[in-house]
Amino acid sequence: MTLSMFEAAVPPLARSLSNLSSVLAKAAAHAEAKGIDPAVLLQARLYPDMFPLVRQVQIATDIARRGLARLAGVESTAMADDEASFADLIGRIETTLTSLAAFSSDQIDGTETKPIELPIRGETLHFSGQSFLLFFVLPNVYFHVTTAYDILRHNGVELGKRDFLGEP
Repeated sequence: MTLSMFEAAVPPLARSLSNLSSVLAKAAAHAEAKGIDPAVLLQARLYPDMFPLVRQVQIATDIARRGLARLAGVESTAMADDEASFADLIGRIETTLTSLAAFSSDQIDGTETKPIELPIRGETLHFSGQSFLLFFVLPNVYFHVTTAYDILRHNGVELGKRDFLGEP
């Protein structure tokens, strides 16, 4: 049995982003319970040269949404990067999940060998559809979701591996 491009893309991305939404909800509750200004957590970083939590969530949602649009050969919906609260970030994830759910298997399956050119930082990266999904989209989304989780965990939000992985 083979795994289709759609199945390799949409369910894992949706699950990671859904789990991130739950993690953010826990962070909001933690901030409220401990009397922490949510902006402190939203702007927290693991290291000074890394992006803050807000930007980690923005990048994860952008890569998921834009990556699938690129595979499907359609224009991705633009989103302003203006989130200022946990509710805003959760809303951004919900919008992204709606976007992912709108893709059909007919749009994504069969894109394994589709040439993908990705302009990034003054150069153009070249992929096949499959390598784009497996070696760019998924790892980048996982990296930024993990970093968001780590920022919150580092700042005292009570999170565990189950929060990151979600329920089976």
